[in-house]
Parts: sequence; structure tokens; C-alpha cells
Amino acid sequence: MTDTPTPDAATPPATTASDRPAPDTRTVAPGPHPEIVILADGTPTRPPAGWAFMKSGDAGLTRRVKAGGPHWVVEVTWKRRTISKGLWAPAERIAAAQRAVERQRADPAYQRKLAQGRARREREQAHYVEQFERAVLAFLAFHTRHADLGQRLAQAIAAHATPVGSGTVARTERIPVERRAEAAVIAWMRHQTTAYDNLRIERRKGARREVRRDLAARSRQVLSLYRQGVAIEPAQCVFEQALAKAATG
Repeated sequence: MTDTPTPDAATPPATTASDRPAPDTRTVAPGPHPEIVILADGTPTRPPAGWAFMKSGDAGLTRRVKAGGPHWVVEVTWKRRTISKGLWAPAERIAAAQRAVERQRADPAYQRKLAQGRARREREQAHYVEQFERAVLAFLAFHTRHADLGQRLAQAIAAHATPVGSGTVARTERIPVERRAEAAVIAWMRHQTTAYDNLRIERRKGARREVRRDLAARSRQVLSLYRQGVAIEPAQCVFEQALAKAATG
């Protein structure tokens, strides 16, 4: 009598071919092994036979593969954000989509369209930077005594907050530009005029929020001095110090 072979402990558990659901479009999580994914109900499984994994990063190619039929999107959650790591789809479809995208991108007409799109985005970005700088200047509302400082400060904050992909509050469209400008000023002051970046904050839920709230209150008190036109020597001005430090890198 022969012994029944035991499963290899190193092999990740997964459903068998007969247990796997028919291919359809779904969202899965990465598994403990490159060839394993975790379904929504927590079940580990292998993607359908003949499928291949394609990393995220090429939006045009991803759209084409998705449009071709069933696929499994692999997502992870990081810092309350959902991030796509790529997708599983039939290997033949991925290869065909790659060839189609390469042909499309080699077409001179496509290159002209790309150039036009870049030019349009650059114009839109330049317009937004100007709009945001005006909103920052309006929020600062410095007395005429500090008008030049206010202008330089608005330029510095706008330059820091508005780059595409910066992830700052200035890039969100969920709140009006006036509130974005206010939040950007307070954030800039927190990092540039306080010791926030070097603080050892208690590892307790809500502790960082409390520190930020206290620093924001102090920043507003500082701003009120400049709005009232209080005379402040450049050597004692936190804004002049911060701008000088930024200028020297």
C-alpha cells in the first residue's frame, strides 16, 4: 500500500482548475505568490490558463487591454489610497494590444496629437499657476507696508504647490481655489516657518492632527501681524528667513 502524497508546504494554496470561476472582469488582491491572487471573498486562486500579468504604468495600453474583454485588476490599499499594480488578461490579447499601441504611436499624426496635447496642458497649467498665485495673495492680504513681501511669498507658495503630480492640496478640485490657497499657505508655513518637520510627535491617534491644528493657529497669528502692517525687521521676519533659505536650496 502506497502512502498518499502530502501537498508541498511551499506551494501557495489555491483553487483547482475545476474550482475556478469562469473568466470575467473583477478586482483582486496580490497573493502570497506571483501566480496567485486573492478574490474578494478571500479565496486564493490562480488566474485562468493562458492569462498573463501586465504591470500598470501605460494608461493607453491598459485601456486597450481592458476594452478587449474580461480581465482581473490587481489592487492594493496604501495609506487609504487604492493603487492598481496591474492586471491579468489573456496573454494573446495583451500582445495584440502592445502591437496595436506601437503602430499607433509610430504614426506621425499621433505624434502631432501628442504635441498639441502637451501644448494645451502647458497653457492650462500656466493659467492655473497665475490663478492660484492670485488666490494666495488674496488670502495673505498683507498691509501695503508688506506688499512686496506678500507678492514674493505668493509666488513661492504657488511655485511649490502647483506642479502637476505634486500631491499638494493645490492640485485637488474638491474644494474652491480660495480654500486651496488658504490650506497651501498654512501648509507652507508649517514646513517652512515652524519646527514641525523635526518634531517628535506622540504615536497616538489624532496626535499629529492636534499638532497641525496648534501650528495653524500660530501661523494665523503671525499672518495677522503682516495684515495689520506691524513693522517687522527683515532679520526677525520668519517669511524673509524662509524665502532666503529656499533661495539657497
